[in-house]
Amino acid sequence: MSRQEVENLKLMFERPTEPVFVPKGDRKATFKVPNTYLSSRYKPLGPALQTRFGEEAEEQINVNKISLPNTRQFEELGRREPFSVFLPFHRELAANLITLMMGMKSVSDLTSLCCYVRDRINPFLFNYALSVAMLHRPDTQGTDIPNFAESFPEKFVDGAVFSNAREEAAIVPEGSRMPIELPRDYSASDLEPENRIAYFREDLGVNLHHWHWHLVYPIEGPREIVAKDRRGELFYYMHQQIVARYDIERLCNKLPRVLPLADLKQPMKEAYFPKLDSLVASRAWPARSPNMVCKDLNRPANRLKQDLDDMTRWTDRLHEAINSGFIRLENGSQQTLNAPNGLDEGIDVLGNLLEANILSLNRPYYGNLHNMGHIFIGYVHDPDHRYLENFSPMNDSAINMRDPIFYRWHKFIDDVFHKYKSTIPRYTVQQLEYQPVRISSTNIEVAGGPTNTLQTFWQQSDLDLSRGMDFAPRGPIRVRFTHLQHSDFNYRIQANNSSRNAIQGTCRIFLAPNNDERGLPIPFTEHRKLFIELDRFIVTLNPGSNEIVRRSTDSSVTIPFERTFRNLDLNRPVGANELEQFNFCGCGWPQHMLIPKGTAEGYPCTLFVMISNIEGDLIDQDLSGQCSDSSSFCGIKDRLYPDRRSMGYPFDREPRTGVNTLREFLTPNMMTQNVTIRFTDRTVVRGSGSTA
Repeated sequence: MSRQEVENLKLMFERPTEPVFVPKGDRKATFKVPNTYLSSRYKPLGPALQTRFGEEAEEQINVNKISLPNTRQFEELGRREPFSVFLPFHRELAANLITLMMGMKSVSDLTSLCCYVRDRINPFLFNYALSVAMLHRPDTQGTDIPNFAESFPEKFVDGAVFSNAREEAAIVPEGSRMPIELPRDYSASDLEPENRIAYFREDLGVNLHHWHWHLVYPIEGPREIVAKDRRGELFYYMHQQIVARYDIERLCNKLPRVLPLADLKQPMKEAYFPKLDSLVASRAWPARSPNMVCKDLNRPANRLKQDLDDMTRWTDRLHEAINSGFIRLENGSQQTLNAPNGLDEGIDVLGNLLEANILSLNRPYYGNLHNMGHIFIGYVHDPDHRYLENFSPMNDSAINMRDPIFYRWHKFIDDVFHKYKSTIPRYTVQQLEYQPVRISSTNIEVAGGPTNTLQTFWQQSDLDLSRGMDFAPRGPIRVRFTHLQHSDFNYRIQANNSSRNAIQGTCRIFLAPNNDERGLPIPFTEHRKLFIELDRFIVTLNPGSNEIVRRSTDSSVTIPFERTFRNLDLNRPVGANELEQFNFCGCGWPQHMLIPKGTAEGYPCTLFVMISNIEGDLIDQDLSGQCSDSSSFCGIKDRLYPDRRSMGYPFDREPRTGVNTLREFLTPNMMTQNVTIRFTDRTVVRGSGSTA
């Protein structure tokens, strides 16, 4: 395998509906394929087309003819249909295609397979399967998968932009093209209260994080890909943290915390009109009007028939497992939920049951609760396919976080997890304290600003759409979007080690709002669920006083802007180790969304810092050369999750008896600090230092 072969394979992501023989990328490279590989539309014209486009290309890539497996099943999903990892039929196709791609003996053979199937099958299915395969094949892990927003901008950009983009590309020379500005508010007006937080829901980086997480953690596929360490628990924790962040954003915008969608038979008051056009499917994404109600699904075209009552049955069975402390296995036996197979907690098992991935120990009995909830909501506008409508954004992991109902559904899923957490032993003082360690102060410092005042504002950044603009003139086509941003800051922590020796500990940093939507203090049993993780890292404490300084940009939760948007031409890692981890590092919460928006007058929050005992934290493993960006949300590639504690510790369980406030919860190795998040309504253009 050569590096060039992998670079060639990466061109498969360019302009997803243009044939492989059309020049792609800055290299203007075309794949010269055997005539039998061409789709039925182009096969009669094969020699003429390959000659024509070969003359236009600056480079030709010869593709070997191999013995091809039967791929007809993948053509059962139409080229112009949307694709969803939540739909069982689509998921099965994806799992089979991933398995096929993983089984190719070499990159050369994989390229041949891709050249054959790419122009025959659904582009979204192809992109998803190839992305998962390249992330996990040993011989392709060192390449950088293109930004999904660049391959399919239709999922992230107002549909009205594309006509302007094509005009700009057709008329204006490549070097003189200007970015097309995307309005900050385009899916609703201020008459809709939910639009106050559209900047969070519709943020490109937030949605790209969710898409990339589901690439790293697919629901189905070869078991060695799906069965990552503590995968079920991470499904719970990553989504719980998203909902907690969403709640804080709501409070910052004078909206109440989100209510769980506990009954799909009740009207959903939230509407959503996505304003997205599908370039591949050639139709707009369906909208959802206010107060729509889910109904039984009967869509033969999607091989989907499901009764809404099944959701209640599955929910009752999960609650039965939580209450009884054991789960029913398919062979009729029972397994303790709390500590199966040496796991610290049953949260991992419960997470797999709820997500209904292939690790679920009894899918026939516990069902498909999480995924099917997305499906019922995604088809609420056309449950029996009488209007021939496709699913709404709720069914697409790349864009479902745009929809307000996503957070209500996941708040319901969170409540199931929280019920389980309420049944396990509460942390004792001994499990929380770290005897030699006492934190005496903790502060946040922002350059040029007052201590303990975080600063947020708007920023404009550019995204190149040209890789996803099929059959359009070549050259960059940029859109300029506006997103939340914050000033970089440092944590400064003073900690004392009363022992005679140097010791290590894990520094854990969280943030939570002080008050609820009424301006009242939040009871700690609920307050703990609103703490969002900002960072987690190992510290060494020498005897006596220690000062710990940590940059916000080093957060274990986030990845830098460049990794979120996966610019393949700029900011690319150099060196084998860094490059090998680049794809896995694409999974992570966007750095620009680390801090909630706050308010103009300053939104009061509590910063929580804890240094926990390393003996209960440390996972003994070699992490040299491994990407640890966003390990809190994404784990570490080919390694164990880098913290032995339960995810969300120390806030993941009910507080010990007698603790009703955060102050009562604290032990000497913890410290809180009142901080303010002050939002300034100004807009800065990325890279220019100027205000728009």
